[in-house]
Amino acid sequence: MNFSDPSRKAMARNSLWPCLHRYAVLTPFKPKKTVNAFEIYQKIAPSPISDMFLWIRENDRQLYKSAIATLTANRNLRSVFVEKKSVSEQISWLHKTLKLKTSDTIGEHLFQVYFMKGQQELLIGFCDGMGIEHDGEGSVEGALPQTLDDEKLKSTIDNLIEAHDPKLVTLYLRIFNLQTPNGWENLAKTLESDERLNLV
Repeated sequence: MNFSDPSRKAMARNSLWPCLHRYAVLTPFKPKKTVNAFEIYQKIAPSPISDMFLWIRENDRQLYKSAIATLTANRNLRSVFVEKKSVSEQISWLHKTLKLKTSDTIGEHLFQVYFMKGQQELLIGFCDGMGIEHDGEGSVEGALPQTLDDEKLKSTIDNLIEAHDPKLVTLYLRIFNLQTPNGWENLAKTLESDERLNLV
């Protein structure tokens, strides 16, 4: 997939999301209560990003190669510059490059694919805990709720952290909070106040 193609960017922004609005359009403007994808790459510990790229490389090699090709092209490099590196060095370079604001759309799409295809159990757990109807695989086909119940949110996060790596949980919740222009205020506050959900 060539992410530099405007039509591809549009497709990336309208990708099907598990436990997110299936037809959500991600707007370029994100108020401060939400965090852009490139900012997440800047702040998060390396391990969950490494896990994500290892999963993508193993399960969607074409996406992995396309991400390298597009990110190198955006920096006026040939893809072989990254491809000749070891896998760990490739992932380190990808993570570093996705911290750039210009890589925001690509970075968000990679998160989308990873959660949609590789973390369905987490997504189903969130949907079920919040009482959000889904298709059995975590994809919401109706409208996202305008508000999130405080008690359900707290208990759902507790259950997710018990069942999954907290870094993976916070990564998903921050990406989920991008799915409305203003995010959900109580989720944003929880992400900032709950020490279990620190990015680092």
